[in-house]
Amino acid sequence: MTLSRRGVLGLAGAVGSAGALGAAAAPGSAGPAGGRVRTGFERLAADGYAVLAGQRVGVVTNPTGITADARHLVDVLHADERVDLVAVFGPEHGFRGTAQAGGSEGASRDPATGLPVYDTYDKSGQKLADVFTAAGIDTVVFDIQDVGARFYTYIWTLYDCMRAAALAGKAVVVLDRPNPVGGRRAAGPVLERPYASFVGREPIALAHGMTAAELAGLFNGEFLKDRPVRLRTVAMSGWRRGSFFEDTGLPWVPPSPNMPTPGTALAYAGTCLFEGTNLSEGRGTTTPFEVIGAEGIDRRWAEAANALGLPGVWFREAYFTPAFSKHVGKVCGGVRLIVHDREAFDPVRAGVGLLVTARRSWSGFGWRTDHWIDRLTGSDRVRTLVDAGAGVDEVVGDWAAGLARFGAVREEYLLYP
Repeated sequence: MTLSRRGVLGLAGAVGSAGALGAAAAPGSAGPAGGRVRTGFERLAADGYAVLAGQRVGVVTNPTGITADARHLVDVLHADERVDLVAVFGPEHGFRGTAQAGGSEGASRDPATGLPVYDTYDKSGQKLADVFTAAGIDTVVFDIQDVGARFYTYIWTLYDCMRAAALAGKAVVVLDRPNPVGGRRAAGPVLERPYASFVGREPIALAHGMTAAELAGLFNGEFLKDRPVRLRTVAMSGWRRGSFFEDTGLPWVPPSPNMPTPGTALAYAGTCLFEGTNLSEGRGTTTPFEVIGAEGIDRRWAEAANALGLPGVWFREAYFTPAFSKHVGKVCGGVRLIVHDREAFDPVRAGVGLLVTARRSWSGFGWRTDHWIDRLTGSDRVRTLVDAGAGVDEVVGDWAAGLARFGAVREEYLLYP
C-alpha cells in the first residue's frame, strides 16, 4: 500500500487523518492494463480487503456500486468470508434506484443477501448516527457514482455520513470512482452558507471537478475540522483529470432515474438550473437535461442561444411531450443541447446563457415561487442579475473571485494528475 500524493497523514487511522490505499498514477505514466480505469473497489479487492479486516461493515451504495464485470459490490462482499458485511444503506432514489427525485425506498431487507437495508435519505447528524449505531457497524463504506455537480445529492449523503460516523464513533472508507465529466477545473458559483440545503451543504463550486474521495478529504479537512471522522480513501488507478466517462472503459449504470447516459451528466450542471424555473428540464422524456422547454416557446429561443456563440455546444429547436413532471402530457417547444466539443464546453456558462435567452425570448418565463434557483446556484445573485437584464459575461464574472478562492483550496485535496 502507498499513500496518496497530497494531504494524507497515513493509514494509522487517527482521528482526523485520511489514509489512502493506492496512490494515483504519476503524470505521464502508463495507465492500467488495457487502458481501463480501476475503481476504488477493485483496488480494495486486489488488496484482500485489508482496510476492512476485523470490522463490521455497512455499505452506502446504489445500483452504480458495481464491479468491472457488472456484479454488485454488496453481492461480492457478502459472498467473501474476508468481509463481515452486516448492513446496507440506501441514499436518495434508494439502494435499488427505483424512487424518483426527492424520494427513497425506505427500510427493507435485501432479497439477494438477506441483509437489512436502512434508509439514509433525509437523515443527518445524530439521527443518522443513531441509524449507524442501531445497525451495529464499525465502518461505513461509501461507493456511489457521482456526476460532478454540487446539487447532485450523493456527495451530501457522503458528507452527512461522515458527520454522523464521527458522532457515532465509526470510521469511513470511500471507494473512489471517476468524475464522469472530468476534473480539469471547477466552474460556476460557490455556495453561500445562508443558502445551504441538501443540494449544497457547504461552500463548494457548482461544478466542483473532484471525485468522491477528493471531496471526502476536502470535507474532513475544511468543513468537519471541529469533529473530523476517521477517514480512509481507496484511490482509482488509471484515471486522469482530463478523462470523460467514455474514456474509462467502465460500464455506465444510471446513478438516478433521470441520469440515463454520460451525456446527460455532461449537460446536467447547467441545465438542472431549469428546475428553478417554470420550464421543463426534460424530466419525463428520454433525454432529460438535454432538452429544455415549455408550452408556447418557439424557434426564437434556439436562435437567441446560438447567437451567444457559447463554446462547444449548439442549440437545436426541439419539441417534446413529458410523460411526467412539469408540463406532463403537453407539447413543449424549446431547445436540445448538442455538445460537439466536450473539452471546450462549460455547462454552467451554457446554463446561464439559456436562462438569459429564455427570459428575453419568451414572455412566459418565470422562476419557481420558492426561489429554488437560489438553492441551486447557492445565492440570489444569478436570479437577480438575470432579472436585471445582465448578460452571460456579467453573470459569470460575478462569481469569479469566489471560484478562484475555492480553486486554491480544492488544489490541496486533488489525488490525480
